[in-house]
Amino acid sequence: MGNTDVVTKNYMRQNTVFADACNYLIYGGRNIVDPEKLTELDPTELGVLFETDSYVRDMDKPETIQKYRDVLKSAVIMQDDRAAYLILGIENQTDIHYAMPVRNMIYDALQYGKQVDETSRKHRKEKTKKSRNRGEYLSGFYKEDKLIPVITFVIHVGADEWDGPMSIKEMMDPQDETLLEYIQDYRIHLIDPARLTEEELGKFRSSLREILSCVKYSKDKEKLKEYLHASSRIPDLDISANLVLKSIMGLPANMETGKEEFNMCKAIDDWIEEERNEGRLDLLVELVKDGMLSVKDVSVKASMREDEFQEIVKSEREAI
Repeated sequence: MGNTDVVTKNYMRQNTVFADACNYLIYGGRNIVDPEKLTELDPTELGVLFETDSYVRDMDKPETIQKYRDVLKSAVIMQDDRAAYLILGIENQTDIHYAMPVRNMIYDALQYGKQVDETSRKHRKEKTKKSRNRGEYLSGFYKEDKLIPVITFVIHVGADEWDGPMSIKEMMDPQDETLLEYIQDYRIHLIDPARLTEEELGKFRSSLREILSCVKYSKDKEKLKEYLHASSRIPDLDISANLVLKSIMGLPANMETGKEEFNMCKAIDDWIEEERNEGRLDLLVELVKDGMLSVKDVSVKASMREDEFQEIVKSEREAI
């Protein structure tokens, strides 16, 4: 697992950030999902077919499948004095995943299968005396049993606009359009910074707003700089948010984000200026290599000694 995956996963595990993402996607930014009513769950999704099926019980080694989510939490959502129970998952994507609908479908299917198996084991342990029909006995899942809804969200933290499929059907090319009516679909619920408007970004309440905004503007350094200086919340970002920005934006590895006095705005300003200087220096090196300028002239423009610039030109030639 890469460093970006680790820091984004740890960041999204925070209940305030997790709830913020869920509130945006489900409730349009309204504060319905309460961070205090979120409970972290084991992100491992393990499937053993259905343990109650007779042909599985007869197998010496039932076939298993194991997948690892990024973050998984249970939620209790209160509305109109009624409680709704949900299982919510979030997948962080630095790169576009062109099979994401299938991936999420597998995660959710394994979770539903896990619920059926746990319900079945619970019934076997209780050994209820109430008579059950053959179907209930074989499945281990009784007529009155209910599943807890599972919703998986995808948060894209890459600067390019998501151009991957948004559903299972978009991944298919059926020759007979009539078949589409009978093919089950599975859609992904996506937060994609490149598509978000400023109004939509304003619906986020946590530091996720600043992270998504920086990702959105990261391909345009001038817009990024303008946003950083206009945002009053950037200087107050906590260490975890700074680490995410540092990682997903490719800021220098030696940038110390752990200090209390760390200023992300100034750090990105310095990074932008450094990239500009590197671009100018690369251009000057090319002009010397093409014989259009002398080392002496370029050294003056670059505010460097002649021998220093000569070493740069030499290393560039050796690298070819």
